[in-house]
Amino acid sequence: MRQSLFRSSLARLLALALFSVATLLAGGTQMDAASKTKKLWVYVGTYTGDESKGIYLLELDLADGSLKSLGVAAETKNPSFVAIHPNQRLLYSVSEVSDLDGVKTGGVAGFSIDQKTGKLTLLNRQPSGGGGPCHLVVDQTGRNVLVANYGGGSVSALPIQEDGRLKKASAFIQHRGSSVDPRRQGEPHAHSINIDGDNRFAVVADLGLDKVLVYKFDPAKGTLTPNTPPSAAVKPGAGPRHFAFHPNGRNAYVINEIGNTVTTFRYDGEKGILDPIQSISTLPADFEGTSHTAEVQVHPSGKFVYGSNRGHDSIAVYSVNPETGKLTLVEIEPTGGETPRNFGLDPTGQYLLAANQSTGDVFVFSIDQKTGELKATGAKVDVPAPVCLKFMPKPE
Repeated sequence: MRQSLFRSSLARLLALALFSVATLLAGGTQMDAASKTKKLWVYVGTYTGDESKGIYLLELDLADGSLKSLGVAAETKNPSFVAIHPNQRLLYSVSEVSDLDGVKTGGVAGFSIDQKTGKLTLLNRQPSGGGGPCHLVVDQTGRNVLVANYGGGSVSALPIQEDGRLKKASAFIQHRGSSVDPRRQGEPHAHSINIDGDNRFAVVADLGLDKVLVYKFDPAKGTLTPNTPPSAAVKPGAGPRHFAFHPNGRNAYVINEIGNTVTTFRYDGEKGILDPIQSISTLPADFEGTSHTAEVQVHPSGKFVYGSNRGHDSIAVYSVNPETGKLTLVEIEPTGGETPRNFGLDPTGQYLLAANQSTGDVFVFSIDQKTGELKATGAKVDVPAPVCLKFMPKPE
């Protein structure tokens, strides 16, 4: 019996190792691949309607920061967030709806990427397990898609088949509870899900609970299990939205939508424990209008952190203390349009692309490698209702 279990476990570990090696050989890391190419494809998730038709494709030239539109990559409903598979031949998107084919749930769709044109072909679609899925990631082995359901206040894991098609969810966890704002926090709202650098823990920012929840993640089984402790709390009423790990593996950041702040954490990667150590505003001290944060990202160098403000319509730029991970405000830069729901840092760290949802445009900013400061390059393309940007090297 023990020998049988040992052989079974060994077989699973070997399969996982072979899959991981194959994935790395096929796609490599985005950073390495991007450094060898002159151009990047940029996939843009949108909210569909009268103008937007689905996922759009842009092309960024790293030599001069120029940006051009390559049109619609795939027509699909409300692909508000997308994620690219490590092999860079597959893309997954949420379908941010509350009803999928008559069932009260949102969806997750898988697409193959045409290596010549960048166009997407739908492989299949599966229920996300809850309403309004708004964020998803592919784990580092390329074996699972993890999704956060905002409307449903839940998270799911969906295994990926060898052909890229999605299986039905292998894990589903329903969040429960509320926080201090009865209008925004009367129930759970899972707003993002991220995986740590060791692919061992999944972190979920829940706006409705004022908590960042941590789950043990098994990529071979596609399971999620509450960690001990199960979460870290932010200031009541802050409303944690998006989350980013620092490349050093010792720090992480969550941007708080309602409170307009960024919370800095110490992170214990062995135990999956987050310890909040700082909270810093994303807005000027004299700002008196209405604004809500959206995206947070760490520069590939680890030297800077960026966060977006919707209302103030800007990107807050912070320098990172290399010893503690704490942030110091550098500047707050206008994005050129309205409602920057999302932005993207290219994998080489040269450019930031800001996606302005309300004005339907994407602006390019160059990044000062010493200070992190942003400078508008003048490059801009129109994209209807852009809400997510993801990069991959254009195949040669």
